[in-house]
Amino acid sequence: MKSSRGTTATVLVGILALLWIFPLFWAVLSSFRDYQYTQDHSYASFGGWTFDNYQRVWEDAGLGHYFVNSLIITVPAVVLTLFLSSLAAFVLARFSYRFNLALLGFFLAANLLPPQALLVPVFRIYRVVPLPYWMSDSGHLLGSYWGLIIINVAFQMGFCTFVLSNYMKTLPREIYEQAEVDGASVWRQYWQLTMPLVRPALAALATLQTTWVYNEFFWATVLLGGRGDKFPITSALNNLKGQFFTDYNLLSAGSVLIALPVLLVFFVLQRQFVAGLTLGSTKG
Repeated sequence: MKSSRGTTATVLVGILALLWIFPLFWAVLSSFRDYQYTQDHSYASFGGWTFDNYQRVWEDAGLGHYFVNSLIITVPAVVLTLFLSSLAAFVLARFSYRFNLALLGFFLAANLLPPQALLVPVFRIYRVVPLPYWMSDSGHLLGSYWGLIIINVAFQMGFCTFVLSNYMKTLPREIYEQAEVDGASVWRQYWQLTMPLVRPALAALATLQTTWVYNEFFWATVLLGGRGDKFPITSALNNLKGQFFTDYNLLSAGSVLIALPVLLVFFVLQRQFVAGLTLGSTKG
């Protein structure tokens, strides 16, 4: 019975894995095919192989410029999210207040609301909040990188605070008591004691946050408005769509190129990511 169940589970997992990876495989396959060939022979055929799609998508869509835009948005958003979340999580995990649970719920509240529900108020606020012209050439948050960074930090802090506070609560309180005996300040306990111990969790969250912020499309389209020169890389895919038809092979090539940085981040932080996910799974 155990062998039969194991075989059935393996088959089901294999089928699910194939279904999961098939769209990626099809996108990569289509990115190396000529559009005219697929129009003449259908996408179910094989042939018409070419590397021109990648060259065209890089030149026609100006992906290099949009990659820089995504870098300007993603790196500060991820760093600020992890730093501010770690501060809040340290307070929630280290100190006992009457309103600790309510404060954690406050941080999680942003994740419970759909972004569409906040579209109108956020847009109106961004339109009137002023910024120096050296920070925004529009003179306010709307149409600036800062506005997009702030909204990403606001929406992602709740999840990161929740995860980090749970990790920090698993740390033995004795190490903090010993640190206090040695005269360590609260800041030193946070920076030199807690942060190194939660490094796997930070690496796991950094991988997830990079993926989410880098792939974010909704807020970038709304808050940057008509500033197409500031759009991140995901929004740049719209430049590959024609008025009357869309070259899906070209679009596939663009999608593959856009996915490469996220895959690179994952493989670089893979060991820390897995360690962060399994941290505490064998505790007690």
